[in-house]
Amino acid sequence: APSRVFAFRDARWAPDPVLAPSAAVRSPQPAPLVIDNGSFQTRAGWACPDPAVPAEPLLRFRSLAARSRGARGGAGAETQVGNDLGSPEPLRWLLRSPFDRNVPVQLELQELLLDHVFQRLGVSSQGCVDHPIVLTEAVCNPLYSRQMMSELLFECYQVPKVSYGVDSMYSFYHNRRQNWPCSGLVISSGYQCTHILPVLEGRLDAKNCKRINLGGCQAAVYLQRLLQLKYPGHFAAITLSRMEEILHEHSYIAQDYIEELQKWRCPEYYENNVHKMQLPFSNKLLGSTVASEEKQEKRQQQLRRLQELNARRREEKLQLDQERLDRLLYVQELLEDGQMDQFHKALVELNMDSAEELQSYINKLSLSVEQTKQKILQSEVNIEVDVVDSKPETPDLDPLGSEQSLEDVESINEFEPLFAEEQPEVEKPVAAVQPVFNLAEYHQLFLGTERIRAPEIVFQPSLIGEDQAGIAETMQYVLERYSKEQQDILVQNVFLTGGNTMYPGLKARIQKELLEMRPFQSSFQVHLASSPVLDAWYGARDWAVEYMNREEGWISRKDYEEKGGEYLKEHCASNVYVPIRLPKQAPRAAEAPSRASGTGNPSEQA
Repeated sequence: APSRVFAFRDARWAPDPVLAPSAAVRSPQPAPLVIDNGSFQTRAGWACPDPAVPAEPLLRFRSLAARSRGARGGAGAETQVGNDLGSPEPLRWLLRSPFDRNVPVQLELQELLLDHVFQRLGVSSQGCVDHPIVLTEAVCNPLYSRQMMSELLFECYQVPKVSYGVDSMYSFYHNRRQNWPCSGLVISSGYQCTHILPVLEGRLDAKNCKRINLGGCQAAVYLQRLLQLKYPGHFAAITLSRMEEILHEHSYIAQDYIEELQKWRCPEYYENNVHKMQLPFSNKLLGSTVASEEKQEKRQQQLRRLQELNARRREEKLQLDQERLDRLLYVQELLEDGQMDQFHKALVELNMDSAEELQSYINKLSLSVEQTKQKILQSEVNIEVDVVDSKPETPDLDPLGSEQSLEDVESINEFEPLFAEEQPEVEKPVAAVQPVFNLAEYHQLFLGTERIRAPEIVFQPSLIGEDQAGIAETMQYVLERYSKEQQDILVQNVFLTGGNTMYPGLKARIQKELLEMRPFQSSFQVHLASSPVLDAWYGARDWAVEYMNREEGWISRKDYEEKGGEYLKEHCASNVYVPIRLPKQAPRAAEAPSRASGTGNPSEQA
């Protein structure tokens, strides 16, 4: 298919409305509130089996907050969260995220996000949130981060109980089909990180999990740098939001990267597959915004000023030529009176050789004076009747070759185009200025190999200078840590989830990499999540509905107070809990006898 031109949508975020919760979320008991706390997007909704409550996230917004300083002398600082920002680009330098990679570390910003969730979902309980909370967390989440999150939920919001789970494990839990094996290899690629998670008999094997610090964010930054280097004239228009739009809608994963680059070298393949992104531009030029009447009036004013300037210069030239003519006539009178000595001295001063040359200059100056007088009279008549000549009056060259006359001619010639106008009585419409090039094409970004370069960094991090292994090498490294029997079990269910796995061609690329690394004629299966972005929330909702009335997986307030904020109750989609083991202090009882013996015999110490 021939290449087409695509326009950037530049969609603005609509503010989230304040929703009125259904009565089913309050009775017979408060329904759990499911929050998928992602580094790119936060999704929240209710886990209620009642069909009156939608079984989908009611809130979806970017995990961002911006706090303006406020106007001097006016209102205080204003804080905007998520979709209330409208568009991230005007506030890019004010945007803050609670995440470092995919781990929440700024709990003040996390509190703003949770406030936004509870307010917009219509949680109406006074002084507390009396709904159980199901919250996603990062793989192998640091204990300190979980401790701060538990402290925020139990101390600030007074929640009755909370459950933590891994987002990719929830997605794996949601996509389990009949006769699906409970084991598998989960490849989760998100906004900041990519994880390889082995799952054996339904539980996460945390010891062999691996993380690659690359995701959609790094791909967007890389694509932005590529296009800014390619189109330096549109540096400011190539924004991160537009790069994310290109990644989501125009990029794909090459099954063989080198072979695909060779295809792009063919002009016909390039012409058929290049995507042209149209940047916004304006057809209006500065010259075409002024009305034709105003333009005509300005031209008339300029012509009048130039006529006055020409008349003044003609008068100055006439006076100068008249003085020179009077001097030459005085020298001619010396010749007629017979004063030969004075006549020859005057000729030397005038740089002339004979009386014939003197007479020739006198005739030329006399003719020039007469012509100048006539032009002055004619210009005065033209000014009185307000008639503009179609051709400018150019002063004649000085017969004596003076520098003043040449400067006059050059200065008048600079204004030559202004005189060449149509007659004022025949007014013509002013035509719009036609550009010498196509403005629309000048404001287009041609996406060729950039369509495969940016997503390729998760397979080849060296493209952006990262000293890390790609997905294929990391996947092979994880598999080699198991026996051959366990490897065969894991590769029968390679599961892809996360927003960064939605590129066309990713599943085929993973299959190709597995085919290269697995033994000859061995079998494997690769599955893609039904909804890589939302399946984590759907899986958490499924788990919350199933375990709503059980104790398994829920951390109560009593557990929090007795075992600390880092405590975790494990379940099928959770991390592995590793308690803090403080080193035991050495017993200090042995030091007491030595001190007693030292103090009991002071003479020996002396």
